[in-house]
Formats: sequence, C-alpha cells, structure tokens
Amino acid sequence: MTSAAAHSPPTRFAADPATAAALAIAAVAAATLAGAWFFQLVLDIRPCPLCLEQRYAYYLAVLLALVVAFAAARGAPRPLLLVGFAVLLLAALANAWLGGYHAGVEWKFWPGPTDCSGPVVDLGSAGTLLQRLDTVKVIRCDEVQWRFLGLSLAGYNVLISLLMAMMALWGIVAAKRSA
Repeated sequence: MTSAAAHSPPTRFAADPATAAALAIAAVAAATLAGAWFFQLVLDIRPCPLCLEQRYAYYLAVLLALVVAFAAARGAPRPLLLVGFAVLLLAALANAWLGGYHAGVEWKFWPGPTDCSGPVVDLGSAGTLLQRLDTVKVIRCDEVQWRFLGLSLAGYNVLISLLMAMMALWGIVAAKRSA
C-alpha cells in the first residue's frame, strides 16, 4: 500500500474517531435542515414557531461540528474538543426535549405557547382585517401537518436529536481516549 493510500479519508477517519464523530454530527444536522427546508419550500408544509425554534440547534450543530472536526483533524488540544462535543451534546439533548415538548403539544398532553396554540387576540383594525386574513396563514403548534409511521416532524426531531447526542458522546469518548 502506498503512502497516499494509507492516508485516504476513510483510513484517516478510522484512526481519528473524534473527527469522524464531528463530521457525522455535521452531516446529520445538515441533512435534517435540508429536509426541513424541503418540507417547507417544496411540499409547502409551513413551520410553526416551535418548529423554527427546533432548527436553531441544527444550525449550531452544523457550524460547531465542522469547527470541532477541523480542530480534531489538526490535532487540537483534547480539552478543547471535549468542550466542543459537550456543547453539541447539550444542544442535542435540549433540542430533543424541545421536540418532545412540541410533540406533547401536538398530542394535547399539555398546552403549548399562546403565540402558536392559543386564541388569536390581536386582530388589528377592522378595516384591514379581511385583507390580512386573505394573506396570512396561521400555523398552529398544536396541529400536526404531516405524520409518517405515527410520528410528526417534532417526533422525528426527538429521534434525530437523540442520535446526534449519541454521536456527541461517541466524540467525547474518542477525544478522551486519544488524550
């Protein structure tokens, strides 16, 4: 085997599981965001306010995981990598909680935020009400727009976030072992 073949990406990532874990997190987060935008822009399934909040963790994960992967590939100090993976872990777990909360709102287990599941209270002036009603589509957090295998998008967010949390744990273990 030549020297160039020995340093091919799969071999290098197998030798550095912290880099692989960070890249896996970035890939899952990017794919999830691509899916969310596909549902929104192509299938016209509009996100509610809770759906939009759940995207924040994925935006953070893409950027931070790429930084952690770059740092790991460059031999950054392991404590720095551990902090990066810990932040990714906390973001994924918080997002899993938010997705679970949102799924509970959809199943009517508990009330959701009033801005997306309560009564409409600010109707503005009567003169423009009919015009605004024609142009505004209210997306409620407590109404499921799409289900597959019994799960809504909020339910899938829980599963994907837990997968990313497991990947972050894998990164933490890998970073500790290489210290």
